[in-house]
Amino acid sequence: QVQLVESGGGLVQPGGSLRLSCATSGVAFRVYVMGWYRQAPGKQRELVADISSGGSTNYADSVKDRFTISRDNAKNTVYLQMNSLNAEDTAVYYCNGRHALQPKMAYWGQGTQVTVSS
Repeated sequence: QVQLVESGGGLVQPGGSLRLSCATSGVAFRVYVMGWYRQAPGKQRELVADISSGGSTNYADSVKDRFTISRDNAKNTVYLQMNSLNAEDTAVYYCNGRHALQPKMAYWGQGTQVTVSS
């Protein structure tokens, strides 16, 4: 059974930091492209960042230089370090994993809420 379980969300003040984690099971993690997406109220889900099986990263322009995605293949876990958070970062953050060679093999986590507010 495939599971992607996010953690680390919460309430943070503007300018603060959070670190999201996504622990996976039931997939060959090393061959999966892992990504973080977010969806704010009334908006479409958007890609925040992703990381290839080889460690190459890609970021949305809105989070470049503030967010860092990383992966630990030994722990089957992907992380998203978020710094300098602002109100526009408020959203539900979802972990996604898709097989590098078979993109139709894709899975989502249940999401974790990030709220940036004073």
